[in-house]
Amino acid sequence: MEHLLNKKVRGIEISGIRTFFNMVANYEDVVSLTIGQPDFPTPQHVKDAGKHAIDTNFTSYTHNAGYFELRQAACDFVRSKYGLDYRAEDEIIVTVGASQAIDITFRTILEPGCEVILPGPVYPGYEPLITLCGAVPVHVDTTASNFRLTAEMIEKAITDKTRCIVLPFPTNPTGVTLSEQEVKDIAELLRGKDIFVLSDEIYSELVFEGNHHSIAKYLRDQTIVINGLSKSHSMTGWRVGFAFAPTQIAKHMLKVHQYNVSCVTSISQKAAFEALVNGTDDAVPMKLEYKKRLDYVYDRLIAMNIDVVKPNGAFYLFPSIEKFGMSSFDFSMNLVKEVGLAFVPGSAFSNYGEGFVRLSYAYSLETLNEGMDRLQAYVEKYSK
Repeated sequence: MEHLLNKKVRGIEISGIRTFFNMVANYEDVVSLTIGQPDFPTPQHVKDAGKHAIDTNFTSYTHNAGYFELRQAACDFVRSKYGLDYRAEDEIIVTVGASQAIDITFRTILEPGCEVILPGPVYPGYEPLITLCGAVPVHVDTTASNFRLTAEMIEKAITDKTRCIVLPFPTNPTGVTLSEQEVKDIAELLRGKDIFVLSDEIYSELVFEGNHHSIAKYLRDQTIVINGLSKSHSMTGWRVGFAFAPTQIAKHMLKVHQYNVSCVTSISQKAAFEALVNGTDDAVPMKLEYKKRLDYVYDRLIAMNIDVVKPNGAFYLFPSIEKFGMSSFDFSMNLVKEVGLAFVPGSAFSNYGEGFVRLSYAYSLETLNEGMDRLQAYVEKYSK
């Protein structure tokens, strides 16, 4: 019966990140720096709010878009943090993580044959969703611009079929951010064009120097902002995301969301409310620790003469392995087999990730130290 299934579904693959993670799980004594998940627990006050929701029977359906107090808190949060102005009544949808927010956005704005411009390398969660909509992903090579997607690069990729630009900054897998001027330049390029921007800002609270700049501040009418609490409040398993959009866009996204999940779990919504109201700076101590880890791993890589762009956000590094003369997959498998260290092959992040590997430093300094020691042993062996 498999031949009767949707051809588009049969044609997409499981994420290369998860595929490689599952593959190396069969090896013993492996230091895995593969998964981009905070290693901090959810803040206690947030967990307590979730427990309280259960104890007080806040266990029924909420409004499809999320219960109003949470929507208001989310709007207040992005207003105070990033200068964004959205109405809780009809310009925000609480979603099942940022992933579902991306899904309902694409299913609302895309039609068969239209094109979506993405930076390459890029997180592998966008392309399959675009493909399922019958649209065409168009990757723009950012490897020569330190992984920054500029207005000039976008302009060259735009055609009469372009429907959306994806701006995932700070970005997975590189951790690179855009400056305010770079964001403004993109906004100026796109203003007045029949092109949407999906601005995935899930790592917005993990910017180490300066501030995060959202394009929605400069191009509000064309932008859908995706955010959530997985990275900022270490709430990956609670599955709470947000989609912010102008009313005329959000009202149609809500229809897709409604028939998809009805609403986000009420218990997680209560926990999210607590995170946004009484945990506005919960990300700060995590961010400070990530910065220490970044500096440590970056310095170790440079000491090994490994080329790498130092990022300004998220918790990833994307070093080049070109000098080893192997594909990113072969290099990564070699690393696992010879020294028990796991990175994610760059090829998991589009063809433009080939020649690189992604390592996550969302691990303890002790784990990172062991990982870098193993990498150094490998590098010394192949440098002789």
